Amino acid sequence: MNTQLVAGFLSGLVLIVAIGAQNTFVLRQGIRREHRLPIVLICALSDAALVLAGIAGLGALIETSPTLLAVARYGGAAFLFAYGVFAARRAWHGEQLSLDDDEAVPLLAAVTACLGFTFLNPHVYLDTVVLLGALANQQGDSGRWIFGAGAAAASLIWFTALAYGAGYLAPLFRKKMAWRVLDSFIACVMLGLAISLLLG
Repeated sequence: MNTQLVAGFLSGLVLIVAIGAQNTFVLRQGIRREHRLPIVLICALSDAALVLAGIAGLGALIETSPTLLAVARYGGAAFLFAYGVFAARRAWHGEQLSLDDDEAVPLLAAVTACLGFTFLNPHVYLDTVVLLGALANQQGDSGRWIFGAGAAAASLIWFTALAYGAGYLAPLFRKKMAWRVLDSFIACVMLGLAISLLLG
């Protein structure tokens, strides 16, 4: 097997698997079994596009622009803080899993939230564009694109496994307490990330 492909896959997987805003959102949608395919496609295709942009040189540009980094930091912190507050509110009031279509989150709302977690989170640029882009560009002219393909494959496999694997937890999340625990966890992750962005 191609070594650049494997290196890209493993590097991408290590960065993507870390618990963060995007992963917790995909996990929640997976448990609810709502809009899993479009969510997976948005996450995977966005990661692939960002990695390719990093390989093409966008990562170097971002690193030299404090203004871009500041806009991403404060905008991302505001978005994560708002979502964390909503999750904390859900945890406080309690919620049980419902698979009824009339209670489902609308597709547009889910897609908008997913795009927000993807593109309003500065960590996504640092991980995919800057870091993976820099690692890929160490592989030579042809090897860097193979490395990028490996990273993109890792993203697709991870988000598919997360979204569809989480569906098996649905029976557990028919209980109100399970939702409270999950939403409390989500609130802590989102608020923690928001604070880390502001302090970083």
